[in-house]
Amino acid sequence: MNNQVLEKTKKVSLPENLVFGKIFSEHFLEMNFDGAKGGWQKPEIKKLETITLHPAAMVFHYGQALFEGLKAFNTVDGRIALFRPEKNIERLNNSAARLCMPQVDPKLFLDKMLELVKLDQAWIPDRPGHSLYIRPFMIATEPCFGVRAADQYKFMIMLSPVGPYYPEGFKPVPIMVVDKYVRAVRRGTGEAKVAGNYAASLIGQVDAKHEGYTQVLWLDAIEQKYIEEVGAMNIFVRFKNEIATPQLGGSILPGVTRASVIQILKDWNFNITERSISIDEIVSSFDNNDLLEVFGSGTAAVISSVSKLKYHEKEMIFSETQAGELAIKLNDELTGIQYGKIPDRHNWLTYID
Repeated sequence: MNNQVLEKTKKVSLPENLVFGKIFSEHFLEMNFDGAKGGWQKPEIKKLETITLHPAAMVFHYGQALFEGLKAFNTVDGRIALFRPEKNIERLNNSAARLCMPQVDPKLFLDKMLELVKLDQAWIPDRPGHSLYIRPFMIATEPCFGVRAADQYKFMIMLSPVGPYYPEGFKPVPIMVVDKYVRAVRRGTGEAKVAGNYAASLIGQVDAKHEGYTQVLWLDAIEQKYIEEVGAMNIFVRFKNEIATPQLGGSILPGVTRASVIQILKDWNFNITERSISIDEIVSSFDNNDLLEVFGSGTAAVISSVSKLKYHEKEMIFSETQAGELAIKLNDELTGIQYGKIPDRHNWLTYID
């Protein structure tokens, strides 16, 4: 790396309204893998540029592509912190194993990610609810027609200053249950964060938006009976005497925020369970006034309260103006930890020196 690349950005002028994922920082990390040359080559942080790929690059034809998402925050004491980055590194390598892609050394991954964020720290918005989104990803680059695992890959990390995931702010969002399509099956790739999962989910999202809903709640692929996850987040259901979330069974992404919510609820002595939740149970609980609120968890939105849930012709309305009580409390707790406003009891933050 040359001295010019290593110079920190002195000042960045960001727009007042940051649209999620539309603006990118000055630098990115690139590391190439070639099985014939001993594996991973030396990683390089350089100026953001357009990459060139051969039209026969195997990512285009056979779909070996995966990614991760986490955030860096300006904390109230003037430091920079990442939230549980080791869990994202672990999940990326699990996804890589599922797609027969090479593992990335966890220490190298973390060290270079911290170096990149430190270099572009001026891109971290210093506003409430804002952060620097970190996108590590890997693609197969070997030019070849042939259905097999590629021998060449490119691993990259990009940074994007972001505002709230939902521009309307922390307000409840409408969600529609879809059973016309399925997202993933057990023993498939549902538990991996691979690009194809999201491509398969787009048609349901289009249908939901056409009917005025923000997101899709997917049902299991076998029985079309049990709720699994929303397109961009895991789901939690608060009953009168229990908070439940679908158990991980191979078709649901093991969310980092999901795991954090479960731990916090245990800390607060809530009755939190991971189990199968049928859509019929949700409907009957709503009709019997035993269903208090529904909310999602994810890196992008943190906590997202559900305003209404539609299943076939049944519309279950919670509140279209006010987020749920527990959702608000969890959002305050998680963002409080991330921005250093409240104690980090579980040592979830990794600080940049």
